[in-house]
Amino acid sequence: MCLAIPGRILSVNGESATVDFGGNRMPVCTTLTPGVSPNDWVLVHAGFSITTIDETAARETWEYLSAAGGEDVADLVREVEADDG
Repeated sequence: MCLAIPGRILSVNGESATVDFGGNRMPVCTTLTPGVSPNDWVLVHAGFSITTIDETAARETWEYLSAAGGEDVADLVREVEADDG
C-alpha cells in the first residue's frame, strides 16, 4: 500500500527539507516540489515531498488517519518510513 503523509516544512536547504509530522521531524527530498518554503504543507511519500497542500487539508488528513488507524499518527509515520527504507 502506498501512503502519502502530510507534513509541515520547518527548514529548506537546497533540495532537502526538514519536515514535521506531528512532532516527528524527518529529512525529505524536495526535488519534486521546487520552491517550497518553511511553513508550507506537503504530502510526503517514500522520503519525497510530492505536492503542496493547504493547511486545512493537511489537518483533516491527520484527523482522518488518527480516526481510521486507531493509533497515534506519529507511530504511523514511523511505520511508513520504515517500510520505505
